[in-house]
Amino acid sequence: QVQLVESGGGLVQAGGSLTLSCAASGNVGSIQAMGWYRQVQGKGRESVARITRNGGINYAHFVKGRFTISRENAKNTIHLQMSRLEPEDTAVYYCNAEIQILPSVSPYDNWGQGTLVTVSS
Repeated sequence: QVQLVESGGGLVQAGGSLTLSCAASGNVGSIQAMGWYRQVQGKGRESVARITRNGGINYAHFVKGRFTISRENAKNTIHLQMSRLEPEDTAVYYCNAEIQILPSVSPYDNWGQGTLVTVSS
């Protein structure tokens, strides 16, 4: 099992910055990729940024160079540095880990508890 603990959410003014962190523990060797999703009440969860075990990185189109995902391997932690935040970025941000125990076993997702980011105008 893999446990994910998020931190760093809060209230920030438009144009400001915030950094989210997600620490993984447990069977971290089974993690194939980690990333961040966000969800606004009444809408589906959408991917924000993702980093693979090999260091490959993907961003959602709406990030537009404002967010940076990074990883601290020694601490099994990922960070999402968010700058030039907009009110539209207000959401609950969830840490995600893609888990695959063995190549013959189907991968599955683990989720953190979510952290609220509120951007005021």
